[in-house]
Amino acid sequence: MPMTRRGLSLALMLGLATPALPGAALAQAFPDRPIRLVVPYPPGGSTDPVARLLAAEMQGRLGQAMIVENRSGAAGAIGTESVAHAAPDGYTLLLHTTAIATEPSLKSNLPYRLETDLQPVTEAVRGSYLLVGSPKLPARDLAGLIAYGRANPGKLLYGSAGTGSSGHLIGAMFAQRTGLDATHVPYRGGGPSITALLANEIQFVFDTVQTSRPLVLEGQLRGLAVTGAERSPLLPGVPTVQESGLADFDVGYWLGIFAPGRTPAPVVQKLNAAFREVLAQPNVRERLAGLGLTPVGSTSEAFAETVRQDMESWRGVIQRANIKLD
Repeated sequence: MPMTRRGLSLALMLGLATPALPGAALAQAFPDRPIRLVVPYPPGGSTDPVARLLAAEMQGRLGQAMIVENRSGAAGAIGTESVAHAAPDGYTLLLHTTAIATEPSLKSNLPYRLETDLQPVTEAVRGSYLLVGSPKLPARDLAGLIAYGRANPGKLLYGSAGTGSSGHLIGAMFAQRTGLDATHVPYRGGGPSITALLANEIQFVFDTVQTSRPLVLEGQLRGLAVTGAERSPLLPGVPTVQESGLADFDVGYWLGIFAPGRTPAPVVQKLNAAFREVLAQPNVRERLAGLGLTPVGSTSEAFAETVRQDMESWRGVIQRANIKLD
């Protein structure tokens, strides 16, 4: 019997709806076993406290353990690849930093494609960088640093944890925005760059607030400016870069959760809701504030847009500075 137009429309609707059923059923049962949260850096790094705090709290929301797994190597690429190629079922997640948005512009041979192999779940937290200077530098604020650099072209050196690191890229952006002739000096990690700063081998470093704060409070380093839009509660006496006269300079970093690409939308939504509930808890917010971090808990769509915008903005900085890792 020939199918009527109404019958054909109904059949098409049912056919389109069918593929969504397995994902919905999976989300209803999810999770029924422990979840791995991969951190692509060694234990003890700045991402670890956040990963372990979130993992401990998520167990109460999902009813299953969340196990932090440090998989370091290749500047984060090994751990990231392991998640990008994992089964897209929500049982393997990634906690990464803003660095993941810079890697496509720095490396032409990445073993994964950020836009398709990873699914943003939520932007968890956000923090600011601190511009710290050597106490031997004749500059007590940002204006003084810029004036010194312009009066001494070619003599201003800034350090970082290595070529392509966040400190390198933000330093390049700072030099581009101010027109300073500042030379980058890469070190084998953040610790050695701070040691060099203490010895006055270099003149400034962009570091995380929580890392350099003790040295600033002790007077061993000079806190010149905070890169975010607001002052850090950990160093309320240090002005922002914007307050110091460099308009529209609002640069921070985030830690965010990713799932493998093609993870069913209902599973991503369930994870997103659980993470947002955890990040809204007063005790979690208090502990994050102690780390100099602001909880965000964005939607997956908003986080995807943040990643896209960061990829675009940092691509411009990297291309102008001609920075390459391969």
